[in-house]
Amino acid sequence: MRYISTRGDAASPKKTFTEILLDGLAPDGGLYLPETYPRVTRADLDRWRDLPYADLALAVLARFIGDIPESDLKALVDKTYTAEVYCNGRDPARAAEIAPVRWLEPGLGLLELSNGPTLAFKDMAMQLLGNLFEYALAKRGEEINILGATSGDTGSAAEYAMRGKRGVRVFMLSPHGRMSAFQRAQMYSLQEANIFNIAVRGVFDDAQDAVKAIFNDRDFKARHRLGAVNSINWARVAAQTVYYFKGYFAATRSNGERVDFAVPSGNFGNIFAGHVARMMGLPIGKLVLATNENDVLDEFFRTGVYRPRGAADTWTTSSPSMDISKASNFERFVFDLTGRDPAAIRESWSRIDAGGGFDLSASPYFSALPEFGFVSGKSTHADRLATIRRAWKEYGVTIDPHTADGLKAALDRRAPETPMLALETAQPAKFEETIAEALGHPPERPAAMAGIERLPQRVEVMNADADAIKHFIAREIKAG
Repeated sequence: MRYISTRGDAASPKKTFTEILLDGLAPDGGLYLPETYPRVTRADLDRWRDLPYADLALAVLARFIGDIPESDLKALVDKTYTAEVYCNGRDPARAAEIAPVRWLEPGLGLLELSNGPTLAFKDMAMQLLGNLFEYALAKRGEEINILGATSGDTGSAAEYAMRGKRGVRVFMLSPHGRMSAFQRAQMYSLQEANIFNIAVRGVFDDAQDAVKAIFNDRDFKARHRLGAVNSINWARVAAQTVYYFKGYFAATRSNGERVDFAVPSGNFGNIFAGHVARMMGLPIGKLVLATNENDVLDEFFRTGVYRPRGAADTWTTSSPSMDISKASNFERFVFDLTGRDPAAIRESWSRIDAGGGFDLSASPYFSALPEFGFVSGKSTHADRLATIRRAWKEYGVTIDPHTADGLKAALDRRAPETPMLALETAQPAKFEETIAEALGHPPERPAAMAGIERLPQRVEVMNADADAIKHFIAREIKAG
């Protein structure tokens, strides 16, 4: 298995999995993905149907990873996917299932993905990424400095996965004042010496743009050995494909059936993993993309126009982890949509980088979009509250605001003959204010997270200035 860049110039030769694991962005500014997607057969699905989660992860990930011995990879997934790691705040009897389905009614379920250390679905991939990084760095005798941006859950998941890891420092940018108090406390209260939080004045896209600018400074990136753990890192996407297989098996009795998935979408990595699973041959029917008021992706899937908004036009919403207008992983999908044409990607993203957008509405690519199974929907604050109330009243389940966006889309788009799974993204304890507004009382909080907002916090507040952030990174690396 070799990996290529979406922008495909001569400076980005085909690479192995461990090479792109530590690289992040390709040298040409593109994103890595497999030269071809591995295919699974009906016989593969038959063998995998009853596997425990760690064994299923090994079977799926082995299709993407050719340069880690299978015995080592098995040790890594066995270390990652344990009931002890994925039992936060939930029934211990269900913990061994790792990603269980909670059926709300016949044919409609929640795929529970937020039972990890930070109560968010990002843990499902990030915990593995931490172990993969430590393994690869030890083999090479190297160190790495992780640089990323978060709109909420990615940051805490990355920091919890990497804290105390040998040879790793984490520099995480987040939008100042735009995450929930719980999310900020999870990140900023960590006291490990290898964790550095930078709160950027602005919105998530400002933080993400600064990260991309720093990665595109090839000399700085090489000199300070920068790597990525947000969803531009292919290993994250690969790990996330596993729970689509797990959900599929839970929702079907045989491997000839189809399942639809509804996915709250901000940076497009979560639903792109579903696209990859579908391209591999998993019988997914629809991939229902759910946005909040920041509906750039919904607009594209309805109209063919991709029109990222500026900071002034990005809404601050009650599902803040989705307050994103430039979705990093969307480039990977458009690469597939346009027949894997790197020239088309270079042209389109040159317009994005210049502050514009692109229009595929009149192209054959947009006409072919139904073949990829995507449909989309949008949720507002009022919709979100109504869906949280409905889940509580009709199903006896408290859901977080992002999961509510996904559940609304699932309810709007479900077909009676096909099971629909809405992907849970976080536990409601992370968003107490919105839950209290919807239900009149706060959600339960896992005992381990009690009083987290009162812990001392470590964070540097800065402008979204790539040069200033580079200076901060260089200074801290030198001091360490």
